[in-house]
Amino acid sequence: MEGNAGNGRSYRHITFTTRDGVARIGLARPPVNALTRELLQELLAALRQAADDSSARVVLLASDVPGRFSAGLDLPLLLRATPEETRATLLDLYPGLADAQHALGKPSVAVVSGTARGGGMTLAISCDIIIAASEATLGYPEIDLGLPPALHFAHLPRIVGRHRAFELLFTGRTFTAAEGQALGLVSRIAPAAELEAAAMALAAELAAKPAAGVARARAAFMRQNDLDYRRSVAVAVEDFCNAFATPEARAALEAFARRKGKL
Repeated sequence: MEGNAGNGRSYRHITFTTRDGVARIGLARPPVNALTRELLQELLAALRQAADDSSARVVLLASDVPGRFSAGLDLPLLLRATPEETRATLLDLYPGLADAQHALGKPSVAVVSGTARGGGMTLAISCDIIIAASEATLGYPEIDLGLPPALHFAHLPRIVGRHRAFELLFTGRTFTAAEGQALGLVSRIAPAAELEAAAMALAAELAAKPAAGVARARAAFMRQNDLDYRRSVAVAVEDFCNAFATPEARAALEAFARRKGKL
């Protein structure tokens, strides 16, 4: 089965295909896969489609935009949004995505083919495994815009350690996929030209395992590693929305958008 529709509707910013037991969800909003509520709701729908597809044993979350995974939230749109719209977008990105991944019932792999920043990192870390192009760069730049990288406060210290997480989140610096692998954030690295093949090989390895056993084991893994994480995700929405409402943050966001020629 191959296609670009799910749950009775077509996707504008997502592609969905299945092949050899692997469902591939592709982000397709050029130029940088900036996240809007529409894209996020399509992603959640595609994850539900993958969960319901008994022929899909593994899910890949990838990008159809060369050299980009996702630059994070679409800041110009966010600046024009009402507080209610901002909260709704964050609810989709944080608890909505966490719940969709929790209920997926099969392994998920983020295929980070290029730049991943802010909310793009949120998409990647929602998956069970991250495989990245050796040329990819990662980062949490929210602090430079007067915003807390709130969700990452909940998960990153558990992966890389408290002090290294603080350094990454509070400097906002860019780091390489190789450093991400050394920190334990990225599982595997491959050259960009070989990344999709490497991701499919990993997916085939996972898909070859007994499906029912993997589903039970993944559910147990999720329970053991929850560690109050899902409650922390809900708190992250409040932290972000409170900071976003401040004049300092809005001024920094507007200045950033102007520098990028988007205001």
